[in-house]
Amino acid sequence: MRPLIFPRGETPPSFPSALLVFWPGRLAIAVRRRSLVAVMATGTPDSQARFGQSVKGLLTEKVTTCGTDVIALTKQVLKGSRSSELLGQAARNMVLQEDAILHSEDSLRKMAIITTHLQYQQEAIQKNVEQSSDLQDQLNHLLK
Repeated sequence: MRPLIFPRGETPPSFPSALLVFWPGRLAIAVRRRSLVAVMATGTPDSQARFGQSVKGLLTEKVTTCGTDVIALTKQVLKGSRSSELLGQAARNMVLQEDAILHSEDSLRKMAIITTHLQYQQEAIQKNVEQSSDLQDQLNHLLK
């Protein structure tokens, strides 16, 4: 399509899809823009085939990229899922360890109490041994 040229003073007819270009000087050019589909519909079969191939190539590239992104996302989700499983297992193990620690602490407290009682009993036995040796001496003295 040929561009329409108008002197600067005249107003060009209004084209809804026209592009006005003002050149330095006194001329304005109204070029009617057509859509890519309209251009391809009027193009040669060879240009239509090249356009179809380029669109097909771009579409294939986009589909491949999207597939790769989906695979990467799936791997990341699975890795996150595995991380959650490991974190849950670590939490369960920690609870079990905490129970074992509490049980050990309770056992140590009981052992400390038993140790104190055994010390009291040892002291009582020592006193009784000392008293028995004194009594033995007294008894020997009386029997003489």
